[in-house]
Amino acid sequence: MAHLSVFFNPTALIQTVGYVGIAAVIFTESGLLIGIVLPGDSVLFTAGFLASQGLLSIIPLLIISFTMAALGDNVGYWLGKRFGPSVFKRKDSIFLNPGNITRAEAFYEEHGTKTIVLARFIPVIRTLAPLLAGVGSMHWRTFMTYNLLGAFIWGIGVTFTGYWLGAVIPGIDRYIIPIVLLIIFSSVIPPAYNYYRQHRR
Repeated sequence: MAHLSVFFNPTALIQTVGYVGIAAVIFTESGLLIGIVLPGDSVLFTAGFLASQGLLSIIPLLIISFTMAALGDNVGYWLGKRFGPSVFKRKDSIFLNPGNITRAEAFYEEHGTKTIVLARFIPVIRTLAPLLAGVGSMHWRTFMTYNLLGAFIWGIGVTFTGYWLGAVIPGIDRYIIPIVLLIIFSSVIPPAYNYYRQHRR
């Protein structure tokens, strides 16, 4: 069973999968539905911390984080634009119906730019936002502009935060798992609270 512990230890996991694994996680979570369960925040933070300890190189890591975040969102957008309308034409589902395309278009016309940036910091929404932007026919140049901004703030920001804390706080590696859990918890609370409020209404 010892080999299974690597999947519950972000430090061991990243050391095992390396740069390629980090790139795959960030890309998949940013644009593919199967990535909805992947822990992008904790991967970036932990990778940044490992770079501060000399186990990874920070410059390639920052480049990978930004590039994969931007590329993943872009792929998600085109998947939503290409397949979304045909999927939503089904009339036998509450969620998959043409009316939802109209609502998505209206939402992204009014709130699309800030949604693309802020969604980066919310698990699940981070994966769905680019897909829905494509379904809602958000203008690609507008999407790409804010996609790059969000990828920079999130991909580089979270990674460099892990790097900086690892460099200035001695022995922070003893608290890496609690910190990662705190990041995940704090990311989930806002959308959960918003969902609760909407449900009450």
